[in-house]
Amino acid sequence: MHIAVTGGSGKLGRVVVADLVAHGHTVLTLDQNPPPGGVGALPRGARFLKADLADHGQVLEALLGVDEHRSEHGIDALVHLGAIPAPGLATDAVTFQNNTMSTYSAFAAARAAGIHNVVWASSETVLGLPFDEAPPYVPVDEEYHPRPNSSYSLSKTLGEEMAVQFCRWDPQSKIIGLRFSNVMYADQYAEFPDYDADPLLRKWNLWGYIDARDGAQAVRKALELEATGADVFIIANADTVMQRSSAELVEEVFPGVEIRGELGEHETLLSIEKAKRVLGYAPQHSWRDTFTA
Repeated sequence: MHIAVTGGSGKLGRVVVADLVAHGHTVLTLDQNPPPGGVGALPRGARFLKADLADHGQVLEALLGVDEHRSEHGIDALVHLGAIPAPGLATDAVTFQNNTMSTYSAFAAARAAGIHNVVWASSETVLGLPFDEAPPYVPVDEEYHPRPNSSYSLSKTLGEEMAVQFCRWDPQSKIIGLRFSNVMYADQYAEFPDYDADPLLRKWNLWGYIDARDGAQAVRKALELEATGADVFIIANADTVMQRSSAELVEEVFPGVEIRGELGEHETLLSIEKAKRVLGYAPQHSWRDTFTA
């Protein structure tokens, strides 16, 4: 496929671009900034186009074709990752406006351009992060209503609702939201053993993470899924960031919270069962395999 990737210069975006190209796709990456190392650092099969994702006209023009970036067959699919990536990086109103408008622009431009295959970055934050209020049960999953606790999370929650309505308007469309956990590179895993000293340091997201390479796998699997309509999936690694057992962590930090099913020793408390079952998602990377003390 010829795939447009917004936010392709970001932490997850550049790994997604590389993964898609490695699997035979061509990529047009849309971002305010070129990737680290400049445009020349892009893998063969990927091109860069500067675009303000909150400007609907720029996004639409990019998807319809711009000069030498115009594809003979057009864009086949859109991956929307471009956003202010976390709460607290900008003022609340700026975060909300940027992320909500850029998501609307992506969905609306895709519809206008006849692109029916859309995958986008929702967020684990819609699950109730930072869990100052205990989760309803663990592992948390996609079955309960979003609990946004920040302007950032609210923008992601509204993005999920926008996806539902855009797919109602165009029943041919597929818009999959991936609720990514905290994106990590392998060189960050050396920090993980320090978390064991205080379980409260990472309770804010139930001690979850997502290796960027597995995040890219989830994007590719979602693009390949034959489906229509809007759906959401939690995307995390199969384990936690902790060496302590998951059951012990729940008992200490969230006493009384229901544990559903049998919990593996280090099993993620951000359930990936649905992603595994529907998308065929299967995490390949763990900090336990790659970190050397």
